[in-house]
Amino acid sequence: MQAYVYGEKRQLPAGFEEFAERSHTAVISIDMHQGHLSDSPDCPCPAPRARDIVAPIDAFHDRVRELGVPIIHVRTVLRKGGADDVAGFKSAWRLVFPLHVGDIPNADEHAIEGSRWTEFVTRVEPDDHIVETKKRLSVFYPTDLDFLLRNMAVRTVVFNGGFTDCCVLNAAFDASNRDYRVVVAQDLVRGTNPEMEEAALKMISLHMGLVMDSADLLDEWN
Repeated sequence: MQAYVYGEKRQLPAGFEEFAERSHTAVISIDMHQGHLSDSPDCPCPAPRARDIVAPIDAFHDRVRELGVPIIHVRTVLRKGGADDVAGFKSAWRLVFPLHVGDIPNADEHAIEGSRWTEFVTRVEPDDHIVETKKRLSVFYPTDLDFLLRNMAVRTVVFNGGFTDCCVLNAAFDASNRDYRVVVAQDLVRGTNPEMEEAALKMISLHMGLVMDSADLLDEWN
């Protein structure tokens, strides 16, 4: 099995077989929705680098479905009126992220239920699962994802989507802390910028799980 260790691709020694145990694995795709990926000027939290991975994620998911591995799409959905965030105790990212990227004009509309911004851009098939109670950076808080995974007897989670130094990193931390085996498909995630993406993947490779190319993971599953 090959994986990236602190950015260097290496052949792993014996002992990592459970990371590629297909029968106890689920693929989790994070926040691949219009609120991040739209090219509209009023996109409430734009992440344009991630548009490049929409087609590769769809292609990967097609192979995953053929192999019988479940796919879970997780998206942020906030209540109308802002009780979950804007009108309540604001998420920290709303305060600190603009210090780097500047003002985000339509940020208050991000992920509001019933809006176009919660629509998935990647393809969702009828047998896929959806978790849509994500309200902060982690896919586990305050969602029922852990409940779903344990009822599916999942032991290994494979993450793709957005965004490497934010929600993917949080997902990897929380999954590892819950004793799931973590795999991040490095070619199917994108970060704030290449520097932050690289740093997040290095942290994951040292402390949380395996960073792999999706093609290598599929080879292990076949």
